[in-house]
Amino acid sequence: MIVLEALLALVVGGAALLLVLWPLLRPDALEAPAPVWDVPDLEETRKGQALIALKEIEFDLATGKLSQGDYDELKRKYTHEAVAALREAGAPAAAAAPAASGLLACPEHGPRPESDAIFCSTCGRLLSSETCAGCGAALRPGARFCEGCGRATP
Repeated sequence: MIVLEALLALVVGGAALLLVLWPLLRPDALEAPAPVWDVPDLEETRKGQALIALKEIEFDLATGKLSQGDYDELKRKYTHEAVAALREAGAPAAAAAPAASGLLACPEHGPRPESDAIFCSTCGRLLSSETCAGCGAALRPGARFCEGCGRATP
């Protein structure tokens, strides 16, 4: 009986030892598959850093830590940086075509002061010179239907 218990203890102990040492014996089992793509955090991108800086200077102006002159200068700098980052990231080229007319406006905030604006500097919406007759939403250049209400565009 003692021999059987010793033999059983040896088998269970060997199985436990094998289970613990298995990853060390097979190093390829330790390697995790590489991710297909890795999305960087917003703070790690050029666009994200510019947008965060814009939010910070707006907060600093609201709390009185920044004068209006300094705010205007910093906003111009960081807006330019954010626009450059958006263009670098592949902002729609079709949206840049109406910019020459100078009639681009945000449906919520109206005409934008930036002459080469593609997106609203306040809310981030795509600017457009055309609006939907049904709901008044801005239409993307070349759109056949309104994204807001689904109505066909002329």
